[in-house]
Amino acid sequence: MGLLSETDPPPFSHRPHREASPFVLVSDHAGRQVPSVLRDLGVAAADWDRHIAWDIGIHGVGVALHEALGATLIEQVYSRLVIDCNRAPGHPTSMPLTSDETPIPANVAATAVCRAAREAEILHPYHDRIAGELARRERAGEPTALIALHSFTPCMNGVKRPWHCGVLHHRDTRSARIMLDLLKGEPGLCVGDNEPYVLSETSDYTVPRHAEAAGLPYLELEIRQDLIADPSGQNEWAERLARLLPQYWARLSAA
Repeated sequence: MGLLSETDPPPFSHRPHREASPFVLVSDHAGRQVPSVLRDLGVAAADWDRHIAWDIGIHGVGVALHEALGATLIEQVYSRLVIDCNRAPGHPTSMPLTSDETPIPANVAATAVCRAAREAEILHPYHDRIAGELARRERAGEPTALIALHSFTPCMNGVKRPWHCGVLHHRDTRSARIMLDLLKGEPGLCVGDNEPYVLSETSDYTVPRHAEAAGLPYLELEIRQDLIADPSGQNEWAERLARLLPQYWARLSAA
């Protein structure tokens, strides 16, 4: 018996490109679905509205950005509490036992077989879809930049975070520097450079696997969740990114 039933949604959402675009938009934590067999993982209903379950607001940003740019959008629809798709298979935090001091009972009790099922039916199909899209573009000779969309909580472990957004980077600092310069030119924005998180091969999976390993340019963008908690904020940020991303690409291509 598999993990996902016929009534469960597929492990990813794919909105194909509508116009020629160098951007492939991906979102590892866009959804908060749970396979019906896992019920609520033992997590209280109120906690499913918190940042521990998903990247609040980023689905709305991604969809609006897809509409504005016509670019491909691939989103994970299952909660990061089921399996974190920005962690390598077997990573100790890919099935968190606690998140922001909240226990995840079903993960504490999960067996190796359960972990393998979550990886096989949720994590791998999502990443296979991204890999397939990138391979198609390579065969077609289409220039590509991977744009990883995330959001972060304004307060973590009791510490407030001042940044409105952040650009995370590891090996590809050229892309990051261009986008940091563009974002810092926006009036009133406090922009984090590898804040509130640091991108690394051990803490992240999507960018190292799909972009850095292939030598593709990329941006990993973080937006503070209180700024995109409603449609107006989501549209505002999508409009900003739809304006800045082509400028980023033009500077990158000219370098």
